[in-house]
Amino acid sequence: MEDLKKMNATYCVTGANGYIGSWLVKLLLQRGFMVHATVRDPANKRLLHLLSMWTGGDRLRLFKADLQEEGSFDEAVKGCHGVFHVAASMEFSVNVENGNIENYVQSNIIDPAINGTLNLLKSCLKSKAVKRVVFTSSISTLTAKDSTGKWRHVVDETCQTSVDHAWNSKASGWVYALSKLLTEEAAFQYANQNGIDLVSVITATVAGAFLTPTVPSSIQVLISNNRSTGQKEGCSIPSEISSKKLRDLGFNYKHDIKDMIHETIACSVDHSFLPPIRK
Repeated sequence: MEDLKKMNATYCVTGANGYIGSWLVKLLLQRGFMVHATVRDPANKRLLHLLSMWTGGDRLRLFKADLQEEGSFDEAVKGCHGVFHVAASMEFSVNVENGNIENYVQSNIIDPAINGTLNLLKSCLKSKAVKRVVFTSSISTLTAKDSTGKWRHVVDETCQTSVDHAWNSKASGWVYALSKLLTEEAAFQYANQNGIDLVSVITATVAGAFLTPTVPSSIQVLISNNRSTGQKEGCSIPSEISSKKLRDLGFNYKHDIKDMIHETIACSVDHSFLPPIRK
């Protein structure tokens, strides 16, 4: 019965050629599901590398789709039971020499992100088949400080950074955080108004082995931040990033931090992002 369910279940993954998206495609195929993978350019030669990493190709269909084109995802989500919305801009900061930086970020990054997600949700609504949409948020949308500026002992889903604070502080990665915050807000508003079952998953900084032919942005940020030695005076780390909500839903972690670091370094060395390890 379980095998029969898998044969009939189809899932769409947006941004399938990205770090998280490529792993989602691989794992869904391994578990026997049909997968509709969307990319902006199916003719891109870099996809050949990913296609060689994805087993179960007979259950995989590639779709050309652009978030900025309304209706672009209609075919990709048709007949799908669920959609994983992973595609997103990876702009962490911007430099605007002439003009208003807030206006630039709003019109060139945030508005396209919101419109793209709404376009996808409109396609899901039109399909009449999609049962659930999973939106990938980011830990950058959370804050480890309370309203008084003190460090929290535990950080969880309730510790969301306010939009006003993100605009005003312009802390490291503020553009990406704002884009995620405002896109998620617009997505839930549309989903609630139209009866779409939408779930947001807050991902931490993603690390470990990667399938992409180039080093993912999160790996570059992670390694670059850790190349500096020592800890800044007054810097503190929250005692716990809580995963209680996930665990209560039955999620179990399979890999520990040592495995993740080892695989991150090994893949980065293979891609010449890090020098070879001396033995």
